[in-house]
Amino acid sequence: MGRHDPLIKPFVTEKTTMRHVPENKIEFMVDLNTTKKDIKTAFEKLYQVKVESVNTRIMIDGKHAIVKLKPEYSASDLSMRMGTI
Repeated sequence: MGRHDPLIKPFVTEKTTMRHVPENKIEFMVDLNTTKKDIKTAFEKLYQVKVESVNTRIMIDGKHAIVKLKPEYSASDLSMRMGTI
């Protein structure tokens, strides 16, 4: 992706997996210093999808990004392509 990769790894739990279908969202661990814009750009480039929004939160284990895909893309399908479900 470049000199600074904001995406670290998918964050997969039962709760995050339950968001795939009704909310069309995927959660990722991201670099602490990255911006929402950087996350959106990297996610779209890496996974060839369009992102509707990015929300972030700082947790005890690091920074999390909740990525909501545009309606024409499926979070469940993307998770299967990534091998996380």
